[in-house]
Amino acid sequence: MRGAQTILRAVTNPLQIKNLVRGAWCVVCALTLVGCGGKPQHPTPEPTTPLPTAGIAAQPVAVLPLTLVAAEDSLHWEKVLSERRTVLTRCDSIIAALLKERAPEVNWVLPDELRRIAHRSPGIAPSPDQMGSAILFRGTMAKPEMVPDPLRSELRTLAALAGGGRFALIPAGLAYKRSKTPGGVATAELTVVIADVRSGRVGFRTVAWGEGGDPWTALTKAMKNLTPGLP
Repeated sequence: MRGAQTILRAVTNPLQIKNLVRGAWCVVCALTLVGCGGKPQHPTPEPTTPLPTAGIAAQPVAVLPLTLVAAEDSLHWEKVLSERRTVLTRCDSIIAALLKERAPEVNWVLPDELRRIAHRSPGIAPSPDQMGSAILFRGTMAKPEMVPDPLRSELRTLAALAGGGRFALIPAGLAYKRSKTPGGVATAELTVVIADVRSGRVGFRTVAWGEGGDPWTALTKAMKNLTPGLP
C-alpha cells in the first residue's frame, strides 16, 4: 500500500499530515468478538500517526459510530463488555468527547447527529450503525486504498446530508489485547480511517493504541495518542 502522503496527493484538496510516521499496523489475528473464544496473539503495535487535523480544519467531517469491539479471552472482560450496545455507546462517547476537546479546529459531525440526520431522511440516508464500516478493520487482509461499495456510496449520501463535507472519520474497529508492559493490564488498539467520500479513497489510516486497567481508560489513552500535544 502506498504511504498516506502519496494517497492524499491524489485528491483535489489533500489533507496535510504533520509528523507523519510511516508504517502500517502489525497483524491482528485470532481476536474474539466480545464473549466468544479464540487464541490470543501479541503483535507489537506500530506508533500511532496523529490525526491530520490541519488539512480538515473548519470543514464538516462526519464521524461514524464504532460497530466492532473485540477482546482477548485472557483479559476476562466478558462481563464488562457483555452488553454490546452499551459498550459501543460508551466508546462512541469517549471518542466524540476527545475529538471535540482535543481537535476543536475541525467541525466534527458526531454519531448522534448522524443518527438524527438519518432518522429525518428515511429511505435516503443509511443508518450509521448499519453501514458495515468494520470492513475497513482488516487484520490480516490487505489494507484497501479505496472504500468498497456499498459503504462508499452510503458515506457519500450521509456526508451530503450532514453538510456536504468531503471527509469522513471512520473508527473501523477496537481491539483489546493483554498488555506486554510489566504491570500493565490491557492495550486498546483503535483502527481509524479518514476517507474522501467523493472519490472513496482512503487518505489516512492508523492504529491508535493506549494502555489501561479497564476498557475505557485504555481507549481514552489511545485517543490521546491520536491527538497528541495536550495533557
